Amino acid sequence: MTDPRDDGDGADPSTEGVAADAESAGESPVGTDGSPSYDPQDVEDPAAGDEDRPVAESVETPGEPRTLDPTVRVEWIVGPLFGALLTAAVVGFITWAVAAKYLPFDRVSSAVAVGGGLFVLSLVYGIVRTVFLYRSWRYVVREESLYLTRGVLTRVQTVVPYVRVQHIDTRRSAFERVLGLSTLVVYTAGSRGADVTIPGLTPDTAEDLQSRLERLAIASEDEDAV
Repeated sequence: MTDPRDDGDGADPSTEGVAADAESAGESPVGTDGSPSYDPQDVEDPAAGDEDRPVAESVETPGEPRTLDPTVRVEWIVGPLFGALLTAAVVGFITWAVAAKYLPFDRVSSAVAVGGGLFVLSLVYGIVRTVFLYRSWRYVVREESLYLTRGVLTRVQTVVPYVRVQHIDTRRSAFERVLGLSTLVVYTAGSRGADVTIPGLTPDTAEDLQSRLERLAIASEDEDAV
């Protein structure tokens, strides 16, 4: 005998009522066997949005303006002193040689006065220049470029786009190794002499900055190629 509640499609009216109530309430609908049914559109794709994600997110965020290590002031003062000392010695010798004929002073006193005075002036000039030069030095790792500013009488501002960076090196002279310093050199594409140098960095800072700029340069090339 046929059940009058059976409409011939095999569906249970009670189950259909539960599904309709679940849909109207905003809940997950249930299947014919009472188990929850899932809509494929409701499942979030974990790979969705990867194409729209900018490449710069995988690169370290650029920081604030940075100064050089204070020890670089010793390098800037002591380094030129050797040249100043040599110049003072040459000028003192010339003064000693001509003092007897052209100057009414003792030859030794004249040589010491002229050579020593020149050396003291060079020392004072080097100290004053180093103080102002150190205060003027700043470099900023921006999102798309490396920015540098420095200079005493003439302020020089340099912007190096990462897309123009070819490679980056670190170098240390004998005097820099004694002081525990390092220099970063950024080689760029373009005219000769367009390379950028950042002195007065600690070895750890130079290596970290080198790796950071290399990642930014690679990311910039990828974005430029798209």
